[in-house]
Amino acid sequence: MSTLIDGSEASLRKFLDTLPGVDKVGADQRAATLATRSIKTSSKSWAIDMAIQMVDLTTLEGADTEGKVRALCAKAVHPDPRDFSVPSVGAVCVYNDLVRIARENLDLNGGSHIPVAAVTTAFPSGRASLKVKLQDTQDALTDGATEIDMVIDRGAFLSGKLGLVFDEIKAVKEVCGNRAHLKVILETGELVTYDNVRKASFIAMLAGADFIKTSTGKVSPAATPPVVLVMLEAVRDYYLQSGIHIGVKAAGGIRTTKDAIKLLVLVNEIAGPEWLNPQLFRIGASGLLNDLLLQRMKLATGYYSSSNYVTLD
Repeated sequence: MSTLIDGSEASLRKFLDTLPGVDKVGADQRAATLATRSIKTSSKSWAIDMAIQMVDLTTLEGADTEGKVRALCAKAVHPDPRDFSVPSVGAVCVYNDLVRIARENLDLNGGSHIPVAAVTTAFPSGRASLKVKLQDTQDALTDGATEIDMVIDRGAFLSGKLGLVFDEIKAVKEVCGNRAHLKVILETGELVTYDNVRKASFIAMLAGADFIKTSTGKVSPAATPPVVLVMLEAVRDYYLQSGIHIGVKAAGGIRTTKDAIKLLVLVNEIAGPEWLNPQLFRIGASGLLNDLLLQRMKLATGYYSSSNYVTLD
């Protein structure tokens, strides 16, 4: 399918014009209906462990310290230090100046299998020159990041400069090469319409994204169920046309086990069970992990534990 895009603005627009529009009412209703689905207790145990493995354990604050990242890495490897049956998380996500600290501490704690994801390209605004964005990405790769979470230029997208958005994603992907997976953050809360979310999803995939991601977590609304549904439809349709699996990362506002399980239902029903694994679906969150751990304890013991039984993030 990417052969239809020759890199020109005209070819990109011609392809995007072939995409069907999104039925907003239908998307809202379908997401609301799927949100009412319940799962059996036996399935809930599997869902909680799968959700833990899908978590990109994240800290993206200006006040982040090396000590906080060290603690986060220890938790990423063994989310519950009293129960080693709890699986590790999907990744640790930090600003790129903390990538080296994260990589070193994951390795020290037995987490060499856990990737470090770095937010780059002038996260969260994306307001910088391409030269700065590429250097930002290169710095993260040099320090050991194997996943790059870049932001698109929403101003360019909303101004109709779709070729610019495509070219920047493609350029960052070329820097990543085979060293890192590229997650492209759409910042759906700023894209206004579901049609824009669908178009931005396809631009990212055509330009080489390995994942498309809802949000930076800095803008509201973020990973709403209908937006995730639209993005899951996009990766499904892209796969049906190209044979290439693209992942989805939902980030922003996902705080409870109930939220996470609703997402897993969406993934299964919209994209399909192939996407129910950490290689194709991630959840960007910080506080979510603690709730998943408390719910896991509830299934094992039959009662709710105090929040004192999990570590503070």
